[in-house]
Amino acid sequence: MAAKGLEGVVVGQSRLSWIDGANGELIYGGYDIDDLARNTTFEEVCYLLWNGALPNQQQLDELSREIAAQRRLRPEILEMIRAFPGDADPMAVLRTVTSALGMYDPNADDNSEPELRRKAILLTAQLPTATAAYDRIRRGLEPVEPRDELGTAANFLYMLNGEEANETRIRTMDVALVLHAEHGMNASTFAARVTAGTLSDVYSAITSAIGTLKGPSHGGANVEVMNMLREIDESGTSPKEWVREALGSGRRVMGFGHRVYKATDPRATVLRELADKIMAEAGETRWLDLSDQIRTVMGEEMEAKGKKIYPNVDFFSASVYTTLGIEMDLFTAVFAMARTPGWTAHLFEQYANNRLIRPEAEYVGPRGLRVKPIAER
Repeated sequence: MAAKGLEGVVVGQSRLSWIDGANGELIYGGYDIDDLARNTTFEEVCYLLWNGALPNQQQLDELSREIAAQRRLRPEILEMIRAFPGDADPMAVLRTVTSALGMYDPNADDNSEPELRRKAILLTAQLPTATAAYDRIRRGLEPVEPRDELGTAANFLYMLNGEEANETRIRTMDVALVLHAEHGMNASTFAARVTAGTLSDVYSAITSAIGTLKGPSHGGANVEVMNMLREIDESGTSPKEWVREALGSGRRVMGFGHRVYKATDPRATVLRELADKIMAEAGETRWLDLSDQIRTVMGEEMEAKGKKIYPNVDFFSASVYTTLGIEMDLFTAVFAMARTPGWTAHLFEQYANNRLIRPEAEYVGPRGLRVKPIAER
């Protein structure tokens, strides 16, 4: 019997991450995600995923310099972004930019280890720049040049908003990137590995990943959470009434449950704490207040039915990103930026021990048909 959606099927081995959905555990390279989120930076996590260990200060400084040196977009890519429609999906922009970057790389088809590392750094550095540049251009503003002394999180907020963010906002952005950097053999990671399995190039593999993440069943949940929060806010209905009406009509309450986690998503716990800090500092706690009320009602409703359901990382990332000044249609692009080191780390593994990924399908069609002459059909 075929496993629908390959659920429960082990398709390979990896040293990158482990998810224990029953107990709400996520580890990267042996480290619990809560520990990493509280005590490392995005650049340190990039190093961990690419090298299998956390860096010392010298190694971190070197990687930070390498990322900083690759952040600026070449003029041809920037001109291409200027030519995109102002209402283009930012994920389509990232997908196209990633593909185009491969055309300008004379070593695009070189899958040696040094070249894989160089491309991983380049894509991790440039996708935030491309995302921010497109957002500013579509708003009639000029792109902001990245600054070498700023890290990935600080640079993204600076390039997006045109001013340097404070430490609370930078730390929040940085933790959000850490929380989304890797998550096992999810759909986009699998797509990247399938593409790499044919010995295609890194740019093609990451383009496949971005195209897969673009689908709302994979990468758009926090957008739907924000739509839900705004709908409740504008309706004048209490969160309790809205949730009960939604559940009664069979409508899904977004941001709850997860394909993998059957307990609390460990990423949601950290993000909830950060949401509290930045919203209190901003003097705007509306979205968090709504979220907490929805979480309470959902807990009560599920308990009455003898069930348990928990908020996932998307439930809080929606209001966090909004408070950081990130437009709603950029949420999935931010996800892609964060996941690039994870995707590329999986490509390191795939190329190092490659075999063409070629599953089989269970045939359920007819048999024994005979071809009739075309005049008799």
